[in-house]
Amino acid sequence: MDSTKKMKFFIKRVIDLFGSGIGLILLSPILIIVIILMKIFMPGPIFFKQKRVGKNQVEFNILKFRTMKVNKEAESKLDFSKDKDRLTKLGKLLRRSKVDELPQLLNVFLGDMSLVGPRPTIMKQVLEYTPHQLKRINVKPGMTGLAQINGNITLPWEQRIEYDIEYVRNFSLFLDFKILTKTLAIVSMGEEKFKKEKVMNNTD
Repeated sequence: MDSTKKMKFFIKRVIDLFGSGIGLILLSPILIIVIILMKIFMPGPIFFKQKRVGKNQVEFNILKFRTMKVNKEAESKLDFSKDKDRLTKLGKLLRRSKVDELPQLLNVFLGDMSLVGPRPTIMKQVLEYTPHQLKRINVKPGMTGLAQINGNITLPWEQRIEYDIEYVRNFSLFLDFKILTKTLAIVSMGEEKFKKEKVMNNTD
């Protein structure tokens, strides 16, 4: 890696450190309210923890607010077939508002993740990657990324990976700024609005 790239990634880390730290402080009232609500309406662990793959295939524990009823067997076997039945009303609200992802600010602060980058996945999927797809883990995973602002879960998995590889190939601090700005707009205005705009643009 040349000195220019090293400097860019150093600045990116500084932004991550300050951004996640300030975010945790400013959002602490929301985090506390969610924790209280979960204690009342969702007995059990506050956080959902799962091994995810970081940069260069180094695993770490990702943090999220738990949105589903506890089912250790389903979680250990990565059985997603029961997710719909396990999702709680509070969990739906947390997911819709993206608040369930906020604990990942701690992952960013600790250096396991970045504010922007490919979303972290599980080792089982990484082991099935082609050499081309493995390029998506050449950088730290992020809370949001290029795929998340261009359709997110509505995209086929292969297309999401291509967006991630495009991000790795074209990384710049300005690109991170654009992704963060659009992410904030999507969270505040709702993904539906952006989906509708995309459909309208395609029919021009």
